[in-house]
Amino acid sequence: MKTINVANLKADFSSVIDVLKNGDEVVIEYGKRHEKLAVIVPYKKYKRNSRKIGILKGKASFKMNAGYKMSAEDLLNI
Repeated sequence: MKTINVANLKADFSSVIDVLKNGDEVVIEYGKRHEKLAVIVPYKKYKRNSRKIGILKGKASFKMNAGYKMSAEDLLNI
């Protein structure tokens, strides 16, 4: 996985494209602290990671207690 800062990304975008063509990911960093902002992933890896919803329909089930409560933040672990 290659790491590149924003200034170099702007200046040398063609090399980033070459890295992506080879199937590698690129991490984008920003600022003096090298804060990681994003990851550029080759389309083949992105497409392969997609999941079909409802794949277990009719094969699995679950039941929750009547008094069970969970906020969206708890569910998403925010």
